[in-house]
Amino acid sequence: MMNQYETVFIMTPVLSDQQMKETVEKFKGVLTAAEIINEEEWGLKTMAYPIQKKSTGFYELIEFKAEPETVAKLEIAFRRDERVIRFLTVKLEKYAAEYAAKRRNKFNNKED
Repeated sequence: MMNQYETVFIMTPVLSDQQMKETVEKFKGVLTAAEIINEEEWGLKTMAYPIQKKSTGFYELIEFKAEPETVAKLEIAFRRDERVIRFLTVKLEKYAAEYAAKRRNKFNNKED
């Protein structure tokens, strides 16, 4: 049973652009069994409160369809990587998936 998920993770702000891209590719590699629907790089943002004495971080969103076991593997990989300071993965229900599709279309139309 493939479910639709959305994961957002925050990487430490001391990474170079190359290191940040390598980190994202590492987690996309964990999602080989999944179908990646959307990926957004939100860039360097100020956090609401400091985490590990850091007040900023690189934000990344990945939307994908996968089995629950794949999500478990992804979260283990997040916990083992010292470059990730926070992550959150949520299962998108029917209405949330529809909203995500609308948001994606709106975002993609703005880039044109």
